[in-house]
Amino acid sequence: MASPKAPSAGGARPPAPDMGNQLVVMMALIVAMFVMFDNNLRLALGRAVGVGLDPLVGFNGHEPLLTLLFTGLLMSFFSIAVRHFFVDWVSMARNQRISSAFQKELREARTSNNTYKLKKLTELQPQIMAQTFKASGTQMKLMPVTMLVVIPIFAWLATFIYTTVSSTTSTSISVPWALDVDMKGSNILPNWVLLYSLLTLPFSQVLTRTLKYFSFSRRLKNIEGDEFAPAPRTNF
Repeated sequence: MASPKAPSAGGARPPAPDMGNQLVVMMALIVAMFVMFDNNLRLALGRAVGVGLDPLVGFNGHEPLLTLLFTGLLMSFFSIAVRHFFVDWVSMARNQRISSAFQKELREARTSNNTYKLKKLTELQPQIMAQTFKASGTQMKLMPVTMLVVIPIFAWLATFIYTTVSSTTSTSISVPWALDVDMKGSNILPNWVLLYSLLTLPFSQVLTRTLKYFSFSRRLKNIEGDEFAPAPRTNF
C-alpha cells in the first residue's frame, strides 16, 4: 500500500483572517450606520461630545467654516498619529515592492508558459500573501480605535451645522465646483461633509508624507550606523 503523499507547498493556504478583529470592525460599522441614520441617537451623541468641543472650536456657532477646518485638523492629526506609531511604513513599503515584483514575475511566467518558473512562484505565493495579510491586518486592527473617536465627532459636527449654527450666520461659501453653496444643503453627500474633506485632505496628505519621510530617514540612519560601525574586537 502506497504511503500518502505530503501536500506540496503550492497547496498551502494563506493565513486565516482574524475573525475577532473583523467582528469588531463590523460592530463599529453597524454603530456608525445607526448614528448616521438615527437622528435622535446622532443628536444625543453630538450634544454629549459638544460639551468639550463647543468651547474649543465651536466659536458660538458664528464661524462654521473655521469649526469644520479646526475639527478636521484635530481628527486628521489623531488618526494619522495613531497609524504612524503602530504601522511600520518601511516594512509596508518593502512588502508592497515585493508583492508588485512577484505579481509581475507571475504574469510573465503565465504569458510565456514557463511551467517550471510558474511552479516555483506558485510555491512561493503563500509566503507573499502572508506578508501582505500581516501588513493590512495591522491597519484593520487600528480602524475600530479611530472610529471610536471619529464617529462621535462627526455626530457633533452634524448637530453643530444643523442646530447650533444660528439662522443669522451665513452658511454659503464658494467651492471649486460652485460659486455659492450652502453648507446645510446636499449634493450626493451633505455639503458640509464635502467641504470637510476638501479642507482636511491636503493637510492629511502633507502630514502623512512628512511622518513617512522621518520614518524612512531614521531607518536609513540606523542602517548606515550599523554598516559603518566598527567590528567588535576578539581577544585570542
